[in-house]
Amino acid sequence: MMRFIVQLIGSDMNQLQAMRVFTRVVELGSFNMAAKQLGMSAAAVTRSIGMLEAHLNMRLLNRNTRSLSLTEVGRDYLQGCRAIIERLDELESNLLQTTREVSGMLRVAAPMTFVASGMAELLAGYQAAHPRVEFDITAFDTRIDMVEGGFDVCFSDDRRLPSSTLVSRRLTVIDEIIVASPTYLAQRGTPQDPPSLNGHRLLAITDGAARTWEFADASGVYRVCTGGGMNATSCLMVREAALNHMGIALLPGSLVAKDIQNGKLTRLLDTFEVNGGPRHISILYSGRTNLSRKVRTFIDYTVAQYRAPERGMALRAAA
Repeated sequence: MMRFIVQLIGSDMNQLQAMRVFTRVVELGSFNMAAKQLGMSAAAVTRSIGMLEAHLNMRLLNRNTRSLSLTEVGRDYLQGCRAIIERLDELESNLLQTTREVSGMLRVAAPMTFVASGMAELLAGYQAAHPRVEFDITAFDTRIDMVEGGFDVCFSDDRRLPSSTLVSRRLTVIDEIIVASPTYLAQRGTPQDPPSLNGHRLLAITDGAARTWEFADASGVYRVCTGGGMNATSCLMVREAALNHMGIALLPGSLVAKDIQNGKLTRLLDTFEVNGGPRHISILYSGRTNLSRKVRTFIDYTVAQYRAPERGMALRAAA
């Protein structure tokens, strides 16, 4: 393998670049998305694939106006390309590790629930160890596409499994809890069970689709429609509405922990499991090629921080 890599570098750097382009096109399933991520034109991407196929004298991709698929030869060639690229990237990374300080822009996406629940502390700790790293943070309340967005890493609180093209490592859990202000409860009464929520104004985080809250205990499952109060895509907006006595909200426990401690919000129905249980906070990143040092060190630092016993205890207490 090493001899082949050296021969490849010495003979034709364009072929190596074309192999990288081919791998990215397959991973994204799109010439245009690959061009966008690689900083190339769509025509240049098409030429690169054409060069590879002409060099090998065989078709690697079946393509039409709607879809792409690998030929049988293309599947075999893809595995070889990945092995070569990952080995070369690893060699370069090892060479640079002893001579270059970790630096550059790290593009991170995270749900607002995580941003508001200790993310700044995590970033500050990493930057103290690697002061030449800068951050470009995108906070979101509705679902985003990490690959299309070109992020280095993404934090997720989604209960659903992420894309199969991404590596997912769980960090911690966050409970969702029912809260309301003491003023609202004094005016409208305190619900004792899920059915009694139907007489209240409910404040829901939603992506625009119809939504219900689901509760469970030993007696069974209860579903409550959230219409009639307020729907918002922002969890911070819902929290502010609850603090201003507008109704009863379902929010991440870590987001309102301080509000509960200082008496601004009251936790309700805490004997019921809500919406299937806690949400898992995970870190997602691409596993198809070797990661840059800034990405790898950030992932390793994050995982180590959340697996430290004292941090895990603090997060569970906040939730």
